[in-house]
Amino acid sequence: MKDRAVIVYSPEVLRYRFGPEHPFDPLRLRMTWDLMQESGLLRPEHVRAPQSATEEELALVHDRHYIEAVKRAGQGDEPPVPPGGGEPSWESFGLGTEDTPIFPDMHEASSLIAGGTLMAARLVMEGKAEHVFSLAGGLHHAQRHMASGFCVYNDIGVAIAWLRKEFDARVAYIDTDAHHGDGVQWLFYDDPGVLTISFHETGKYLYPGTGDIHERGTGAGYGYSVNVPLEPFTEDDSWLELLHQALPILISRFEPDIIISQNGCDGHHLDPLTHLSATTRLYREIPKLVHQLAHEACNGRWVAVGGGGYEIWRVVPRAWTLLWAELSHQPIPEVIPDRWLERWSPYSPDLLPDRFIDAPGAFPPIPRRVEIENRNRITLRRALMGTPFYT
Repeated sequence: MKDRAVIVYSPEVLRYRFGPEHPFDPLRLRMTWDLMQESGLLRPEHVRAPQSATEEELALVHDRHYIEAVKRAGQGDEPPVPPGGGEPSWESFGLGTEDTPIFPDMHEASSLIAGGTLMAARLVMEGKAEHVFSLAGGLHHAQRHMASGFCVYNDIGVAIAWLRKEFDARVAYIDTDAHHGDGVQWLFYDDPGVLTISFHETGKYLYPGTGDIHERGTGAGYGYSVNVPLEPFTEDDSWLELLHQALPILISRFEPDIIISQNGCDGHHLDPLTHLSATTRLYREIPKLVHQLAHEACNGRWVAVGGGGYEIWRVVPRAWTLLWAELSHQPIPEVIPDRWLERWSPYSPDLLPDRFIDAPGAFPPIPRRVEIENRNRITLRRALMGTPFYT
């Protein structure tokens, strides 16, 4: 009998680390794993250690010159000449920047994360699991020829390309990170077999500056990229209203063979890098909806990945533990275990919450709430009207 739910993780993924001052801190993974364990949500049969993606698998979406550059960077070598010529520089590959610094064994660490998400897709499509969570995955900004936005290899893109190649699978990709899922979108922008759906803070104010409603795809893929840029300070209720209006229509009419969801939790009110105002209630409800749609549309085939999230103490461990509980068909916890609080409180710069779900009124009300909600409704209507799934 196949395992209904699997989580792909090992401490080896913590090697993906840009440095002690970088906001993309792998400590958030360690803390999340510990919270899942202390909450009684992990059993040995749930866990699979990731295997590294091969260069051939990475090359499904990444240029081989770029893969070679990542390998050389991680070994401390000199940069290669860019494919188009010019002076050798790491910056031409998106490496050695403030966002994506070079670190030792970068290729090996990045390949392991890509391989973990690819493993998740393989387990689901081969019928060995129903739902799989690749905890360290979600590096949705990496491009074909370069690194971008903390992302070296696009693990999601590798998994989708493999699904298209091996199974000719129709893939629905749902991205609810506060930052637009640009890398995945561009990789499959002309492919009608991949529906990319991104709900994110508008690019007018936030990296990567893309994700406008007019980014709809090209050629045969026109209409298969759906972007819903949210107003700054969007709260749970508005976000959930849009998701419940859009996703059932899009998923049912696209008829995917598998759903892949990117679960960045940087839309939380406390996140230091974004301007949205969600609570952890949102990160309980999004997986519920995606879970339901997976069973309705594609026999439960669902791969979830992590993503952004930069309030590593008070938000990320709670959000992704809620995701795992939903994905693994286990009761949603209410109270943070005392042992976890005792272990991590001495290191946290802020008081750690003792409940998984933020209390109503935990954060100040947004003065322009009604205006923001109305603007978001208009944006959603305009976004859906450009798809072949909306009448």
